[in-house]
Amino acid sequence: MQHKENTQETPVVFECHEQQLIGIIHKGNAAANIGVLVIVGGPQYRAGSHRQFILLARQLASQGIPAMRFDVRGMGDSNGQLRSFQQLDDDIRAAIDCFLASCPNLNQVVLWGLCDGASAALFYGYQDSRVKGLVLLNPWVFTEQGAAKTYLKHYYLQRLLSKDLWRKVFSFKFDFSASVVSLLSLLKQAAGQASTQHTATTITRVDETMALPLRMRECLRQFSGPVLLILSGRDLTAGEFKETVKGDPEWQALLNENRLIRHDFAEADHTFSSAVWRDQVADWTATWVKNFDLYD
Repeated sequence: MQHKENTQETPVVFECHEQQLIGIIHKGNAAANIGVLVIVGGPQYRAGSHRQFILLARQLASQGIPAMRFDVRGMGDSNGQLRSFQQLDDDIRAAIDCFLASCPNLNQVVLWGLCDGASAALFYGYQDSRVKGLVLLNPWVFTEQGAAKTYLKHYYLQRLLSKDLWRKVFSFKFDFSASVVSLLSLLKQAAGQASTQHTATTITRVDETMALPLRMRECLRQFSGPVLLILSGRDLTAGEFKETVKGDPEWQALLNENRLIRHDFAEADHTFSSAVWRDQVADWTATWVKNFDLYD
């Protein structure tokens, strides 16, 4: 990918509740009025598959789109206590303040998140008018019942077709008792009490007591800007998200709105761990950011 714009990387230090947070700003085009803030939901290395956050920011900057990545409190180089992805609002707000102050022409941001980072972005987005759009990759909508159903559907069906499984069975190395116990446990969880995610009751306030899929749905409803949704084909987290929204008419209505663009990436795993997959995600992101007017 050719570097056409300013790819300068500038470290920044900013505060959130008297704790110092560390970030890197990738300058891009100095005249740009919108940038991408990368949200990381949990502890990550900057190597291996999670080096994608660095590579993404560099690729966006090379196309003129300013980008910022940072460590929330308690993670990486930032001070403070580690906190849940459901408690990152103040960190995100502080990072946006820093991003816009460091790039004077910026007045809007896109929040970009993978897994629980996507969930954190969705929780925050509707609360801040400076957030223009959301890029959500394999959003985390975990419930015990949903995870059990997804595991049964995707893992066990694939397992039955596995040569390795039948090789163990016919060589008498397969642990039938442990497998039966595990299967029965999953069936019990999958048949458990349904969550409240399918309620049709009008909701006027989002709070942390809601079941995770319901809270995320209502945050998406309250956010009015464009959304880019990218779902991997070889990922149980993405599989659970697909199963969750498939059974919820209100989720389906939101996902069918013109403001939402969806890419189903059949070959990709959870972290888009190959260079080809990472580059595709970066290209989708850059193209989408440059064409906001088409999605409003």
